[in-house]
Amino acid sequence: MRDLKIPEQRHPEKARKPDNAQPKKPAWIRVKAPGGKGYADTAKIMRDNKLVTVCEEAGCPNVGECWSQGHATMMIMGEVCTRACTFCNIATGKPPEALDSFEPGRVADAVAKLGLNHVVITSVDRDDIEDGGAEHFAQTIRAVRHRSPDTTIEILTPDFIRCDPKVLEQVVEARPDVFNHNLETVPGLYPEVRPGARYFHSLRLLQRVKEMDPSMFTKSGIMVGLGEDRQAVIQVMEDMRAADIDFLTIGQYLQPTPKHHRVDRFVHPDEFAAYEKAAYGKGFLMVSATPLTRSSYHAGDDFAKLRDARNAKLAKA
Repeated sequence: MRDLKIPEQRHPEKARKPDNAQPKKPAWIRVKAPGGKGYADTAKIMRDNKLVTVCEEAGCPNVGECWSQGHATMMIMGEVCTRACTFCNIATGKPPEALDSFEPGRVADAVAKLGLNHVVITSVDRDDIEDGGAEHFAQTIRAVRHRSPDTTIEILTPDFIRCDPKVLEQVVEARPDVFNHNLETVPGLYPEVRPGARYFHSLRLLQRVKEMDPSMFTKSGIMVGLGEDRQAVIQVMEDMRAADIDFLTIGQYLQPTPKHHRVDRFVHPDEFAAYEKAAYGKGFLMVSATPLTRSSYHAGDDFAKLRDARNAKLAKA
């Protein structure tokens, strides 16, 4: 039995790789250690419902802030991912079990107990399953909608690259409010950062969501500090807008362990502000670009802004 708390067992494919130095974080990237009653209450609901969160599994720096407010990002379909992206801290390998048919109900129960106005649901990649978990996503969306009809639902999905293209329809037909799939980095870095994925496949996935349901918000994000340059980031923005993506997130890559992809540099907050300005200039309805930005960070507040931005745009049309 693997012990996923041990790095060598958590990431067996990285165990033999040489260490990459982990540079000291600048002042603008440091956060307070998690704690407090709100944090403890959220943790208890997660444990009682036997749920996994990407907040913990990916080592998100914002977990203390979000959990203290009762905001947690549910990670469905297990805690072991079939991909081995070099930036990611989620455990990798062959998942030990089939999908849990009771999980959608437990997610819905946790959302109700937390009283969430907006929930983000993500997952590991499950390339071992024929539909990549598409129907499981759909069932989870429906379960949350049934239990908490006023809660808006944001999903952050895998790329379903090894599946029949039609599986995407199952997810879209379940009507999440926001469909998110992260490009993660610029195309030139895919071979070393995201080797199991394909940049233009991920881009096309989001474009197809819009074609199926033009009213559905689409969202995607990248990390910076992996070795990209400004022009490559600007090109990604243009590619996203060509695919009619509404919401862009940009955050600083943080290296989970010495075996993960190295941090090329820490991008200054002024550069993030410049990226935000450039992105709005290209027509995104919503942009979040800060060192600590993550896909689900302040997602509820950002969804309200996203909806208001669309309404304002339609009012001018």
